[in-house]
Amino acid sequence: MGIDDDATVPRDRQFGEEGRRVSYGGYLRLPALLAQQQPQSEAPDELLFITVHQVYELWFKLLLHELENVRDAMFAGELWQARHLFRRVHAVERVLVGQVEVLETMTPQDFLAFRAKLAPASGFQSVQFRELEFLSGVKDERYLDRLKDAGDEERLRLRRRLGEPTLWDAYVAALSRRGLPVSGEEEIRESLLTVARDRRSHDDLWQLAEDLLTHDETTALWRMRHVQMVERQIGTKSGTGGSTGAPYLRSRTQMHYFPLLWELRAWL
Repeated sequence: MGIDDDATVPRDRQFGEEGRRVSYGGYLRLPALLAQQQPQSEAPDELLFITVHQVYELWFKLLLHELENVRDAMFAGELWQARHLFRRVHAVERVLVGQVEVLETMTPQDFLAFRAKLAPASGFQSVQFRELEFLSGVKDERYLDRLKDAGDEERLRLRRRLGEPTLWDAYVAALSRRGLPVSGEEEIRESLLTVARDRRSHDDLWQLAEDLLTHDETTALWRMRHVQMVERQIGTKSGTGGSTGAPYLRSRTQMHYFPLLWELRAWL
């Protein structure tokens, strides 16, 4: 008797081509996805440039989803869940760093063949990357004024990020839940020292702080690799969006999401 004749097997549990409820391409919406790469020139490497940056935006979308869940897990006191999700976040961020190498297979001459078509577009306009910065704790309301071409929905998202709790807020809440004082920066500093010096009682909080630091460090590594790639491609030329290009990007490589965690090393 075949599976289709077995009344004890629910139809929604039947796998294989027979059911044909959804296809691989249909589930992933591949026709629509693969139609989004539309070069504006005949330059061979423009497809590479578009593809890599679209993939970045897909990873950014996933990171926002995971980091929101990390934050919510910390607020809920589920530190094990936050740590589990951070492992995924760190793995994705390492992929972001590695992707720079793909872009670097494009020579400056290859890039210049279509670079003029990009103006005034710029990576500076990536709303999702700014969301990641806001969620991680670096909030800059001035960015909304400089984002001239953003749609209403994108501006609403950024304003929501400006008003919502950050990853650091969630970690401080986890310290407070443990009974550690967090009223002001000095108390938070002392609580971090308590966590660091009493690993027997607070190792989960210590390890979570290390996860935050890895998120910070890996993002900084991506910024550095990105600026090196830009310098390799266009040197000191201005960016297509009107920024100073590499000098602007390099000025942001020293930025930290969680400065107290970095300073903690000096207090131990």
